[in-house]
Amino acid sequence: MNSLILPSPTLPCDLARQPGAALLRRAALLASAALLAACNTVQLPQERMARSRQATFDPAGRTAIVTPQSSAAWQWADSQPLPEAIARGKSVWTPARWSELPGWGFDALHEAWNAWLRSCERPAPGFGPVCAEVRQLTLASAEEQHDWLMRRLQPYRLSAPAGETKGLLTGYYEPVMSASRLPNAGFGVPLYRLPAGIRSGTPWYSRQEMSSSPQAKAALKGQEIAWLADPVDALLLQIQGSGRLYITEPDGSQRQVRLAYAGNNGQPYQSVARWLLDRKLIQIGSWEAIRAWAQQNPGRLPEMLAANPRVVFFREETLGEFEARFGPRGAQGVALTPGRSIAVDRDSIPYGTPVWLRSAGPAAQFEKLVLAQDTGSAIIGAVRADYFTGWGDDAYTLAAGLKQPLELWALWPRSQ
Repeated sequence: MNSLILPSPTLPCDLARQPGAALLRRAALLASAALLAACNTVQLPQERMARSRQATFDPAGRTAIVTPQSSAAWQWADSQPLPEAIARGKSVWTPARWSELPGWGFDALHEAWNAWLRSCERPAPGFGPVCAEVRQLTLASAEEQHDWLMRRLQPYRLSAPAGETKGLLTGYYEPVMSASRLPNAGFGVPLYRLPAGIRSGTPWYSRQEMSSSPQAKAALKGQEIAWLADPVDALLLQIQGSGRLYITEPDGSQRQVRLAYAGNNGQPYQSVARWLLDRKLIQIGSWEAIRAWAQQNPGRLPEMLAANPRVVFFREETLGEFEARFGPRGAQGVALTPGRSIAVDRDSIPYGTPVWLRSAGPAAQFEKLVLAQDTGSAIIGAVRADYFTGWGDDAYTLAAGLKQPLELWALWPRSQ
């Protein structure tokens, strides 16, 4: 995953992604039951099990697609006995009623369906039969999709083991940059393929050593994919973990490609924004402030870059017309969908899980269905997510501004 995490409202940290009806119901139930049995069921104190009142958030400007009064499926779903709570890794899943989900019934679910279809390319355990039905409902009406979800899935509110249900939402995006296939006077900052001999978890040369050590330079020779004009752009691309390049080829032609995450040098990530803030060299930890300082202090730029010893390596991917409509592949191994893909802590939410997300803050107001399709080194905890905003300047602006409260509900196949 490729993210902007902000210690202050605009301070980026590392997320170097480092490494998408009743049909087959019996099979689905068996699969779901088997998976749930693998988790420890827990009895929570009565106060922890108490149901919150029906959501009263006013979805101003939106028209309800379904309501408890209009939907027989909603009435049926909210009348069913609730299952037990589940302890899953770093989180506790507490069963909830659909009426407890803020904004449920207002979301345009068809906008999330492409993301769900992507997750179904590599379905979570227990979701195989569900995915067969998801594919059949691609062209269904909004009402049919809502009704099917309520009959087929059970909402679980996520909380930390201590009971905290509020967490943090941040954002990440896919940068778009100009590059040259060969170095020249305007483009002199290399982006590398993964060199031979690097093993996951084993430290390799640091960023500083890669620019000074003869052995490191020899290992990197011939591994250049493309060249950027600005070392700060290269750092940003590495922090995000992927990006789109408009490359000028040696014959002068231009084409768009994607650089996807291929690995890293095994060194720890350190925030250059934090390095600058701690030395009182900038007042706000934004990329604009970092760039301005770098332009004003070119002699200290190597020192700033060396503060982050981690370097990310890439692989080049063709970016055709269809691929360009989606983001890079996340940790689930499926292409991300802007506004409908999130990165999560995989010890709390399995990849491919549909999730109801609520977040209200100065950058955005969200009450929507998203899919857990990615992860990142800074995405840790039960109620923690990184929201994929897309690519380009608008996506950057939203991603940089997202640092706001979060609530999550996992939607899991019913066991009865």
